[in-house]
Amino acid sequence: MTQPTDQHRPKRRISRRRFLQGSLIGTVAGVSGGLVWQLRSGKQKPATFIGRASDYRADFAQLIGAGLQELGWGPAQIRQKRVLLKPNLVEPHAQAEQINTHPQVVRGAAEAFLRMGARQVLVAEGPGHRRDTLLVLEESGLAEALAEDRIPFSDLNSQAGWILPNRGAWTEIPAFHFPAILNQVDLIVSLAKMKTHHWAGVTLSMKNLFGVMPGMIYGWPKNVFHQVGLQASILDITATLRPHFAIVDGVIGMEGDGPIMGPAKAAGVVVMGRSLPAVDTVCARIMGIDPTQIPYLDVAARRLDPRVKNGIWQRGESIATVQTDFQLLPHIRAHQGIRL
Repeated sequence: MTQPTDQHRPKRRISRRRFLQGSLIGTVAGVSGGLVWQLRSGKQKPATFIGRASDYRADFAQLIGAGLQELGWGPAQIRQKRVLLKPNLVEPHAQAEQINTHPQVVRGAAEAFLRMGARQVLVAEGPGHRRDTLLVLEESGLAEALAEDRIPFSDLNSQAGWILPNRGAWTEIPAFHFPAILNQVDLIVSLAKMKTHHWAGVTLSMKNLFGVMPGMIYGWPKNVFHQVGLQASILDITATLRPHFAIVDGVIGMEGDGPIMGPAKAAGVVVMGRSLPAVDTVCARIMGIDPTQIPYLDVAARRLDPRVKNGIWQRGESIATVQTDFQLLPHIRAHQGIRL
């Protein structure tokens, strides 16, 4: 198999914890078998949607709902489904809008799915840098939004129980331990942040999946994957879990030394799609980055969803109207030679 080049080796406690940690109620449904984008023959094109949002006061429920409809996901596809939203929560900084998926985007996504008849929406994450997940949740500002809307939260770092064989085999890891809750929902949505990355080049909907891997097994900051190959691990986790949808918060992204230390970059977009390789390809181009020069994105577009090589049907805004170059740093190896 093609092996992507890995650039490098390796306050207070919140009062809402009891609610946010509340157990799920209802019959276990099991993950839907409806995801097919990795298995297509390459004779079709995937579709993505780009929506504009100048700031976080936008109506994200309406925007995301419109994107779902444009991409063929209406009430018929969502009614009575249990939906898990997996945001990117990295560090507990509510004022640094470029670090975490913004609470208003998470709230808007939850409302959009509920309006289309979802039986339940929950939010789950397992941060890679901080062991106290609920501290990150509180300090990011997301805890308050979830409590107000009575949306339960699950800490993925402290769970396991669902083992799947490695369906990608870009690394030598034979099987992956996932939190059992991922096997108790119908739809898994990667709700990522648009950022550069000092090891992977960019971090978008596929890299965001590192947060579903339990820290109790894979360490902090998910050290096992750095040791076996960061970019190869991104491919293996995506191929094995097979998420159903991606939403990327690019209203305020991060450029430069991401995913934590870089400055804010206003891109003013939300990017969505059923194919994670297609969504990440479009996001890279919006950032002024050549996705074919990001090893794991290039492999994903050829192996995880070979339809991408035939082009991408673009809904909503065009890439040309929203493209803005994210800063790349010449001393970071993963940033070298990737500019469009």
